[in-house]
Amino acid sequence: MAGMGSDEDVPAPPWRTPRKQAQSRPQLSQELIVRTGLAILDAEGLDGLSMRRVAQELGTGPASLYAHVANKDELLEMIYDEVLGEISLPPPDPARWREQLRTYGLEMHRVLMGHADVARAALAGIPTGPNAVRLAEYAFGLLIDAGMPPREASLAFDRFTLYISGDAYEGSLHYAKMRAARMSDPEDYFHRYVERISDYLRSLPPGRFPHMTRHVDALIADDGEARFEYGLDLLITGLAERMP
Repeated sequence: MAGMGSDEDVPAPPWRTPRKQAQSRPQLSQELIVRTGLAILDAEGLDGLSMRRVAQELGTGPASLYAHVANKDELLEMIYDEVLGEISLPPPDPARWREQLRTYGLEMHRVLMGHADVARAALAGIPTGPNAVRLAEYAFGLLIDAGMPPREASLAFDRFTLYISGDAYEGSLHYAKMRAARMSDPEDYFHRYVERISDYLRSLPPGRFPHMTRHVDALIADDGEARFEYGLDLLITGLAERMP
């Protein structure tokens, strides 16, 4: 009896659907899970992020993720640290601490606003990922090397970071409302929001609210970025007053 060959030796009938080449899935890893989670967070917001949703996107079951990430909270911490990795800063120069601290604040705010919902992770605990501690060393060390006592530099750094994260978190709440209203244009959403607030302020009784009604244009004049920069400069000016 002739030897049996493999199935590959036998041509398939021409009318049969050709066999598709197997698609190999990307190997599951912590890095892949974090990148996938970030993509979901950017597209669907924090409420759309779950271990099940990440597993669905990766074509696997939620149980397979737990070998790499403990739970959603840990995943969010890792996503936050991944985002902080986008921040690039110049070598610290204590002689230019005010300028460099301002650059740090603007860069961190820019990156957090680019992934608005991730700012909520910064307010849930003390970030301790590799990028978080790299940035903390930068800003904390900048204040110490400029002459601020370590304990005061610690308090200053804490309040400074909270201001940045809090402002970005406020932005994430607006984006959540925009998604809920099924609007896709942030400028259009914020224009309508400010217009509604303006109309309400103008409707207040002038006798009881003389300053609010008289200066509505001043109250709504500056956008979110201008307001953030004003607060940033206010903090840095205050820190300069406390330097030895």
